[in-house]
Amino acid sequence: MATAKQNGNSQVAKRQPSPVDRLKMQLNADSVQEQFRNTLKENAGAFTASVIDLYASDTYLQKCNPNLVIMECLKAATLKLPINKQLGFAYIVPYKNKNGEHIPQFQLGYKGYIQLAMRTGQYKHLNAGVIYEGIDITRNILTGEIEFSGEPSSDKPQGYFAYLEMLNGFTKTVYMTKEEMIAHAKRYSKSYNRSTSAWKTNFDEMAQKTAMRKLLSKFGYLSTEMISALSSDTEDIDDEIRQEANQEIIDVEYDVQDTEEKQAPEPEQQTIPIPKGPGF
Repeated sequence: MATAKQNGNSQVAKRQPSPVDRLKMQLNADSVQEQFRNTLKENAGAFTASVIDLYASDTYLQKCNPNLVIMECLKAATLKLPINKQLGFAYIVPYKNKNGEHIPQFQLGYKGYIQLAMRTGQYKHLNAGVIYEGIDITRNILTGEIEFSGEPSSDKPQGYFAYLEMLNGFTKTVYMTKEEMIAHAKRYSKSYNRSTSAWKTNFDEMAQKTAMRKLLSKFGYLSTEMISALSSDTEDIDDEIRQEANQEIIDVEYDVQDTEEKQAPEPEQQTIPIPKGPGF
């Protein structure tokens, strides 16, 4: 009798749906399918397939509620950005909150910022880079202009910049010294002190992303998509995500948000129709 009971319990356990099966059931719901169709039209099927692939390949993400994962994926779908982490446009990152619950969160990658800015059709140039020791930096306090001159004397970074030029002639440069960037990272990156943090393993790339985010959020053309992206994104970004997203849980309090750089658009600013982004 004991053996028969054990076999029965084993069969019941085998009939329990896997996390991937639960995600598929949620995705097949009519209401969910309708949301993806309304957002992506003919690309809805390909995008939902990418959601399944992402979830199935990530054991950490499978610890998250499938409904919450789908909600975060919808944010990327609304921006028409693929969530394939190899492409670098957008990511779904599993976080662990103060209650020990695994929470998925949409994160925008470096390429995602560039893509959204390009869609506006308002930019002539958009660039970010490293300023090495030996290069002279001149700031015009009155106009806010920053000029760089000379040649680097070493390969040691002294700062990081992001630059934009719009079609109407407006230009702006954001420059942060390495010391300022370190202070910024310590303040806003909850995983800064982790040995696996990208701020430790690839500081230059993270710094360029931060400079670009500051530039676009404060001085860029704030289309509806860009405003949505800035309000959804957090400061632990870019290479941090590329290296750790869907690989390792970042243990932070999920309800902490970076609000320093998020600004509402000017009242008189107008948005323009946004063309579709990269295909899925």
